[in-house]
Amino acid sequence: MAIRTRITEMLGIRHPIVQGGMMWVGTAELASAVSNAGGLGILTALTQPTPDDLRREIDRCRAMTDKPFGVNLTILPSVNPPPYADYRRAIIDSGIRIVETAGARPQEHVDDFKSHGLTVLHKCTAVRHAVSAVKMGADIISIDGFECAGHPGEDDVPGLVLIPAAADQVTVPMLASGGIGDGRGLAAALALGAEGVNMGTRFCATVEAPIHQRVKDFLVQNTERDTKLIFRGFKNTGRVARNSVSDQVADIGARPGAVFADVQPLVSGARGRVALTTGDLDAGLIWAGQIQGLIRDIPTCADLLSRMVQDAEEIIRGRMSGFLAA
Repeated sequence: MAIRTRITEMLGIRHPIVQGGMMWVGTAELASAVSNAGGLGILTALTQPTPDDLRREIDRCRAMTDKPFGVNLTILPSVNPPPYADYRRAIIDSGIRIVETAGARPQEHVDDFKSHGLTVLHKCTAVRHAVSAVKMGADIISIDGFECAGHPGEDDVPGLVLIPAAADQVTVPMLASGGIGDGRGLAAALALGAEGVNMGTRFCATVEAPIHQRVKDFLVQNTERDTKLIFRGFKNTGRVARNSVSDQVADIGARPGAVFADVQPLVSGARGRVALTTGDLDAGLIWAGQIQGLIRDIPTCADLLSRMVQDAEEIIRGRMSGFLAA
């Protein structure tokens, strides 16, 4: 048996499981492995230093899978923003059919993607943002609960409430994201009104993830309590794995009058990349969600997806149906 939803039909995938875009992690190795396993792998555009590098990474991914995959383009405020329009053009010119967007004011990018026939997944952390994204033209909403890694927004609404609240107001298919990493989470997401799941941290603890083994082991050893909320005072909350750097960033940010410049040297992407590639767990921030508490092993992507779908099917057809009285 298989789980069929509007997500699987729209994206042309076997399983309703999407690998979200992750800086330094969303490369061809991981994206192709997820797609080959029946999910949707996603390259992270800004992991590539230039738009031409992104074109080459797309070509490399195509050489590794003949299944659908997408590209993430995250729009973030910056003093020196990257050439978003050039990255967008690289995505379109390379014939990508699925794009994941996230961040602030993506309208011009969504308009261009839609005019070229791309399917747009947009990540949101609030119901009001999801409703706006549908009006903007998003084909699929990825609703990100407070448990997630990355930026969960400022409303602090966990998935158990956020997913059905969004499902009540969003008519397009919806992916549930944040705190999901096994078949129980997939079954729960479907029960709450989503038609698939989007996972990040769980895919970091797979064989194919392009990060150091010590980081993968770190994610397995951690519990659901081993995350830290940072940037709260700057109204740009982020959830990361707890280490000495995250503790320092949170402490500095909590001081009266603190500004982002006070923590900027500690939170650079370059430092985070060092942590992921060298396994030095205190070199920089390691972005991870509360799902760490449910990660028990480091499987291949194929084994992970197969196990998730099988477990979800058994829950839906077995355990849940067993609660019904004759």
